[in-house]
Amino acid sequence: MAPGALTRALGKNWWLFLLRGFAAIMFGILSLIWPGISLVTLILLYGAYALVDGACALFAGIFGTSAIAPRWWLVIVGLLGIAAGIATFVWPGITALILLFFIAGWAIATGIFQIIGAIQVRKEIDNEWWLILNGVLSVLFGIAVFVMPGAGAVALIWLIGFYAILYGVLMVGFAFSVRKLNALPA
Repeated sequence: MAPGALTRALGKNWWLFLLRGFAAIMFGILSLIWPGISLVTLILLYGAYALVDGACALFAGIFGTSAIAPRWWLVIVGLLGIAAGIATFVWPGITALILLFFIAGWAIATGIFQIIGAIQVRKEIDNEWWLILNGVLSVLFGIAVFVMPGAGAVALIWLIGFYAILYGVLMVGFAFSVRKLNALPA
């Protein structure tokens, strides 16, 4: 099957997925290294991660080379991430409960859009399940946070840390699976 414009765009921009994965892994590791981190520091760490992740997704959505590619979901995910990051810096005194619900909503929205995007590209790429698993993981994480908002701060930090590391590993796996698409002939 000849590669489509979307396949070439994914292959060309594989490094953006890799950056998103590494940003998530770093965020997760930092959260686990300092489990007694203050809420303000957690908010700032989360804000930085959301900004980097959102900027990478937005860049891929706007500057992708495919005219027919369903990039709208990357633009939405990017805008949501940037908005989440900015909101955490503008209101650093946000309460733990609001932060929890904010993170949960962002994770669910991101996961849904990743699942939709993976389904839309499944005929053009192999191993789209990496992105589907990432989406499912994000949705499950968001639901868990909504269901158990009263979890202790340290438990929350550990949960967020492990989620971010697993999310990052899956995103890195997806990046390397689409990297080979860069070598496909036009």
